[in-house]
Amino acid sequence: MRVQGFGWQGVAAGVGVALLCACNDNGQPAPSVTFTSPAAGTSIHLGQAVQLTWQSVLATTCTAGTSSAAGGAFTGSQLPNGAARVAPTATGSVLYTLTCTGEGGTTRASSPAVTVNDSILSTLSSISTVGSTLDPIENGGNPYGLVIAPATAGLITAGDLVVCNFNDGATNTQGLGTTIVGLHPSAGAVPYRIAQSASLEGCNALAMLPDDSIAAAAWSANQNVLVTPSGAVNAPFAVDGFARPWGEAYVPASGGTPAALYVSNFDGTIDRIALNGDVQTSLTQIATGFCTSGAPGAIFAPAGLTYDASLDTLYIVDASSNSVVAFSSVSNLPADGIVVNGGCATVAVPPTPAPTFSGPDAGAARVIAHGGPFIAPISAALLADGDLIVGNGDINIADGQMPNLAVEISPWVAGGFVGQPVQLDASGTPGALFGIAASVDAAGNPIVYFNDDNANAVMVWTR
Repeated sequence: MRVQGFGWQGVAAGVGVALLCACNDNGQPAPSVTFTSPAAGTSIHLGQAVQLTWQSVLATTCTAGTSSAAGGAFTGSQLPNGAARVAPTATGSVLYTLTCTGEGGTTRASSPAVTVNDSILSTLSSISTVGSTLDPIENGGNPYGLVIAPATAGLITAGDLVVCNFNDGATNTQGLGTTIVGLHPSAGAVPYRIAQSASLEGCNALAMLPDDSIAAAAWSANQNVLVTPSGAVNAPFAVDGFARPWGEAYVPASGGTPAALYVSNFDGTIDRIALNGDVQTSLTQIATGFCTSGAPGAIFAPAGLTYDASLDTLYIVDASSNSVVAFSSVSNLPADGIVVNGGCATVAVPPTPAPTFSGPDAGAARVIAHGGPFIAPISAALLADGDLIVGNGDINIADGQMPNLAVEISPWVAGGFVGQPVQLDASGTPGALFGIAASVDAAGNPIVYFNDDNANAVMVWTR
């Protein structure tokens, strides 16, 4: 006798109790499979990846599937025990499935439901002015670097917006700016001076350390200086031999890995400055070969350095090739671990080809987005869900192209681009977007701050 595929395993002596077993007709137990991640229903933004993890018992083969094509690329043969990151391709609700087979038959399991909400940038609709970035004394403008202060120290209050100006006030010349200013993050904010120095000439990118020290890349001065929260300008990295620094990112210490500054240069290199507090302990050139060209006002160089601590990944905006490049496990990259093959000599004027990579750690580098709506992209910031917002620099913008676009980029979505680009400055004058910083408000809603060079102002973009 058989009941729904369960066989009589035996009869206990003297009591006549039947023990059922999940077995096939040959008495073999059926396999089991369980999704351990996600463990419960979850919500994500479009552009994020779902971390799937599963375990099976007595399965020899498994086949993946989704309840909808919008679930992403979870198909084909999978290991009986495994994990995968899967990026849905549209909003809605999706289940992930595994059909596993063993000697005892076939079992099918579904994950908890994953709800895919709109991408972050598609939910933002309101743009307003925080305040002017013009230095209150020297009147320098054309804001480039932008960062959110992590703490209250010296002249700076936690949450303040710290900006450096690329132009001077006397002549409004590109690359002669020498000032850093701060603004409280509320409408009508008046800029206050943090620092002015010849060592800041051509300041274009900023990063802030936990104590509010400001690392500033100064193109024309060819220095990477460190400004105290009280405004003193120091040069602790003066012996490092920079080649016109053009990008900056701070990476906090993690485990046994020290904190670091990453600096991109106009010679196409990326440097890592290991730190003990504010003191340099080593300098390592981790990458070479990015294509560079131009002069202040039209510079093509690796910029927009952005770090994701959850992945130990450094993102580089490659203006020359209209690309965003990711270096994974960046904290462990050795000297000259990555050689970027940019094809710099194959074209007279950018855009250059999408780069390829060689060197001992070439596998850590990949292009996550290329071409599309990019027009000499220059700035970037990390959004709360791990995506990037990237702003165009509009160098050599062609007739008919829309200027001042911001684009959402995902490291997980095929091709990288998420949703539609958004025009943040509709004046018609290109080249408005440079520094970008992203945060969330007290309720967890996304906030994007950006420098609008056409207005010499910091703007805020919210829901």
